[in-house]
Amino acid sequence: MAKRRKKKETPHVDESWLIPYADLLTLLLALFIILFGMSSIDAQKFRQLASAFNASLTGGTGVLEFPYPIEDLDPSITEPEEEKEEELDKLEDQHQLSEVQKKINAYIDEKNLNGKLQTTLTDEGLLITILDDILFDSGKANVRSSDVQLAREISQLLVMNPPRNVVVSGHTDNVPIKNAQFDSNWHLSVMRAVNFMKILLENDQLDPKLFSAKGFGEFKPVASNDTASGRQKNRRVEILVLPYGITAENNQN
Repeated sequence: MAKRRKKKETPHVDESWLIPYADLLTLLLALFIILFGMSSIDAQKFRQLASAFNASLTGGTGVLEFPYPIEDLDPSITEPEEEKEEELDKLEDQHQLSEVQKKINAYIDEKNLNGKLQTTLTDEGLLITILDDILFDSGKANVRSSDVQLAREISQLLVMNPPRNVVVSGHTDNVPIKNAQFDSNWHLSVMRAVNFMKILLENDQLDPKLFSAKGFGEFKPVASNDTASGRQKNRRVEILVLPYGITAENNQN
């Protein structure tokens, strides 16, 4: 009887290298997830990812467990959300100012004051421009008696709920002035702003604490002083209705 041949045994392969290899892959995966989370604007989603991977990993401390909130890892992660909220607030504020602008423009059309009054909506607020020849005589700072009613009607247009900060500013052309009352265009522009504001604040519905007056003289022209029409545009009073949260101290214009 033939002798049975002994079956050849297959050598055992050492697979101990798989353990550190698997750990390395896990760490790399965790690293990519962390980098993704740091670049993501949604911190809540990153927390959910971290929680899911920690739950799937066994043994030892989870590689995505943080001893502090994710905001502490990178405060800028939450900044986009805050910026988004600020942008939405700004858009809402601009919308409200545009409604005030529509009301003033309707008044301008009704009184046929186009070319004398104009409104401009900017990031700085709602700007109402009044040419000085419908308020003041040349070289004078007191509002003409015939135009006091106009100033009072404008004060009614400035009644808002909630109220806003308002800056009244006076501007002149560059033609020098020096008389018994005023020694400079700057002096004249300041007094025009103050006297016009006084009439506005005769309206009890306006809060004097929210109003301020400035004078810029000839130093903030909106047109060339080389022509008569340009100088006329530069002689003006401006009312700047500020956005919410901005005060006259914050506004440098």
